[in-house]
Amino acid sequence: MNKKKTKLHKFGSDYYYLGQDCYGKNYFLEQATFDCGWYWGGGYVQTFTNNRNPAASRDISSHSHFDTMFFNNKRTCAYDAFTTFFDVTPFSKDEIWKICELMNAFYTARRYADMLYIGGTNYTRNPATTAIQSESEYKRINEVVIPAIMSELYVILSPDKDVNT
Repeated sequence: MNKKKTKLHKFGSDYYYLGQDCYGKNYFLEQATFDCGWYWGGGYVQTFTNNRNPAASRDISSHSHFDTMFFNNKRTCAYDAFTTFFDVTPFSKDEIWKICELMNAFYTARRYADMLYIGGTNYTRNPATTAIQSESEYKRINEVVIPAIMSELYVILSPDKDVNT
């Protein structure tokens, strides 16, 4: 099984092949985007109506999140969840560990940046908002840290001939 990257213009993103489940359904990770001018959207795992040729799909058939699929089971690590879920994947054991590390780092950095922007975790007004908010740290996380994390992820997910994406 080879690594695949698919540009789906009708859905507006690049998608990276993650693997195939026991039913033969192919799963793709959508490229992360900086949305609404303040937060990162990412970790979206999709399947398409045309399982064999996503570019010919009329629509997305399922939408999930990498963290809920692989990080939310307290009884197993993300690597085990990933390798159990996918019957077929183009990634080596070492690459799967790195994918899980990078995706967890993405979610951690994204939550931190959100907290810096909002001034808390959004349960209620945080009494420490003034100490939490930091425009310079928020900018560094969004403009340096998250792009670096995602760049390393895309190197792993991309076909060898396309590592500079």
